[in-house]
Amino acid sequence: MSRSLPLLLLLSLTAAAPVVATTAAPASDRHNGDDDTAQRGRLTGRVLDEKGEPVEGVMVALKGTSFGTTTGSDGQFRLSAPAGSYQLVVSSLGFATQEVTATVVAGETITVPAFAVIRSQQQLNEVTVTGNRSLNERPVAIGKLPIAPLDLPQSTFTVERQTLEQQQVLRVSDVLANVSGVYVSGNTGGYQEEISGRGFAFGSSNTFKNGVRYNNSILPETSSLERFEVLKGSNAILYGNVAAGGVLNLVTKKPRFEQGGSVGLRVGSYDFYKPTLDLYGAVNGSEHVAFRVNTTYENSRSFRSEVKGERFYVNPSLLFKIGSKTDFLLEGDYLKDNRTPDFGIGAINYRIPDVPRSRFLNTSWANIGTEQKSATATLTHHLNDTWQVRGVAAYQGFSNNLRSASRPSNVRDSVDVFSGVDKNGKPIKILTGSPALYGNQVRSLQASNTDEDYFLGQLDVTGKVRTGFLKHTVLVGMDADKYNTLAIAYNAIGRYDSINVFNAERYAENSAVPNFTRNTRTYSPIRRVGAYVQDLIEITEKLKLLAGVRYSYQETGSIVHTYKDSKTDERPKRYDDAFSPRLGLVYQPLKTLSVFASYANSFNTNGGMDNTGAALPPSIIDQYEVGVKNELFNGLLSANVTAYRIVNSNLAQTILVGTPNYNINIPTAQELAGEVTSKGVELDVQSKPVQGWSVIGGYSYNRTAYTESNIYTIGSLLRYNPNHTANASVFYTFENGLLQGLNLGLTTLYIGERQAGRSTRGNVQGDNFRLIPLPSYTQLDASVGYTYDRLSLRLKLSNVLNKLSYNVHDDNSVNPIAPRLFAATVGYRL
Repeated sequence: MSRSLPLLLLLSLTAAAPVVATTAAPASDRHNGDDDTAQRGRLTGRVLDEKGEPVEGVMVALKGTSFGTTTGSDGQFRLSAPAGSYQLVVSSLGFATQEVTATVVAGETITVPAFAVIRSQQQLNEVTVTGNRSLNERPVAIGKLPIAPLDLPQSTFTVERQTLEQQQVLRVSDVLANVSGVYVSGNTGGYQEEISGRGFAFGSSNTFKNGVRYNNSILPETSSLERFEVLKGSNAILYGNVAAGGVLNLVTKKPRFEQGGSVGLRVGSYDFYKPTLDLYGAVNGSEHVAFRVNTTYENSRSFRSEVKGERFYVNPSLLFKIGSKTDFLLEGDYLKDNRTPDFGIGAINYRIPDVPRSRFLNTSWANIGTEQKSATATLTHHLNDTWQVRGVAAYQGFSNNLRSASRPSNVRDSVDVFSGVDKNGKPIKILTGSPALYGNQVRSLQASNTDEDYFLGQLDVTGKVRTGFLKHTVLVGMDADKYNTLAIAYNAIGRYDSINVFNAERYAENSAVPNFTRNTRTYSPIRRVGAYVQDLIEITEKLKLLAGVRYSYQETGSIVHTYKDSKTDERPKRYDDAFSPRLGLVYQPLKTLSVFASYANSFNTNGGMDNTGAALPPSIIDQYEVGVKNELFNGLLSANVTAYRIVNSNLAQTILVGTPNYNINIPTAQELAGEVTSKGVELDVQSKPVQGWSVIGGYSYNRTAYTESNIYTIGSLLRYNPNHTANASVFYTFENGLLQGLNLGLTTLYIGERQAGRSTRGNVQGDNFRLIPLPSYTQLDASVGYTYDRLSLRLKLSNVLNKLSYNVHDDNSVNPIAPRLFAATVGYRL
């Protein structure tokens, strides 16, 4: 349970004041609110530049009225107004203002011909900006409440579609090259990128697609992304049991009412090819139903010998405009992925062997097949100009089948090492064996099946009210979800054949595909329910308070069936609940500058039991964050700095033999006796496109260590987390002259020193718990793109300097990063 809930007093005090609805309208559809809705109509259209590209952030207004809106990332606008004839004005910094006569017809939607805006030569001689919103002007959808980042006491970051296309991102790791403090911490099996932030691992509970939890046990598809959102720090108030470092949200492309789309083909090193198709438009010319379909096929080999992959993906969606106040969005997602599992080159006596980057140690028949499907239905209803109800129902199915050699562990050193004692009782090492065994491994085999069904229901009410002089932006919601997971474990095959890490010719490989026999079937249901309230209180224009709390309830259990003796063991269900409060203060001395401080906590459920046999309670994690967000040079550059401290002061650890709490009858009992502390600083910089230039940069420092422990060495760092990371991307587009349409870009990523292996234990002597130090490295990517009319060509050279490093999990999954690779993408806009 939470240890502090002082913000409930604040909420009860503000709720006692008289409530008056505000009159501010959403920015997407502003009007004076005095006209009868039945007499209103709607105008829709699109704004393009000279090259036919959509322009975001252009102001579209009815002259002499308060009715107006701005264009979205697709250049589209929609606004409603009373019936009548108007002058429609289109204006934006850097473009010449245009006017056209437009007639609004009651109860109808009129499509205005597309505007082709022309750049103003007078403004181009000075500083010009295209219509993109800055980093601090883009609310993240994963935050549920439309709060401008300058008003939010929390660090956020978004990567937009233009950047995704310029960098030709293929995997989530490519996107993370733009985000400070969030990084790939492992690549176990080559089929899953393990991601961490601020010292904490992001599992499937921290990965979302369109605001719904998404199983990231297989590489997510990025070709359908409209943008990529990162909400750093604690998010337990919004989503319950999530890791402390933050959450990721993959936002897919949405339906459009105008007809369009694109086709493309990406080819690259090691026989890589990937055709893509994106189509959208109104269904049969309807003004009420629009569609979109993204689909792709991928086939590739790898710099790792014998590794190959194949996948098919499709992402269909439908948008229904149900009246003027209600939208219904239906989105589907299907991925079928087959690839070679690759657990890397292993380690020898906690050292990475010096072998070619291509060395492959798995069997020739190894395969992991995954099928993932999901459906999400989102109903959004505007009660009035300031209040909205949003309901989400979602389903996700995940099926995974693995047949493979086990991770390459227990690779022989030049000699066998045994621990012993001399005649005086002092520990010594006894060396036996032969140097001829160096690099030998007896391969064992593994197999598993996992089937998972996930269901979610969520209801949010958001709006704005006033209590006296206080202005409130309120979120009230509840959610319920459940996992049904069925896992089949097979009996391992302990001695399949022998291999040598250094010399693949030493032994003849066994190519026979064995018959695996089932060991256990485990059914693990999880049921969760949560309710939450959050309020952004504007005390003055410069001072704002964000307060809220969530209550979470979780029920878990398992039923284990053993095939050998046909016995079924139904383990007792466990019940956990926790309160997750949040409190933050924002001070804005200038409209372009905000300073914030916040406290929140999150929780981790613990699956073990204490020394009495009772279930362990959740571990509560306290998080403190301060920062500065700044819009520089009239909003051309966003620069945000954040410092944080995260403390898990009741970390579950095994009770050691000989300690007072040890129970010989429950040797695996645990106690909440440890503490892990993470502290660090992050810098995020992002510019708007300015005279063809765009910049993204970041730096992070993090130190996550055991600050109390009865097992691990006090002060020792947690594995996989670099102390320092840095990133920078610079792109330049020629906007005029003979080179108009040419784009050049550089992206660099620095990953500092980190460590893998086995965390050192203060109470254990010997070589069973040693760390593997991993050196720092810098990766540089270069790209060139050219767009002519509807045709585009992009070239990319990744890891230009051909740096070698590794993603390592424990001491048995040592995966080299990719060498220098070439990719080319040709596209045609329909």
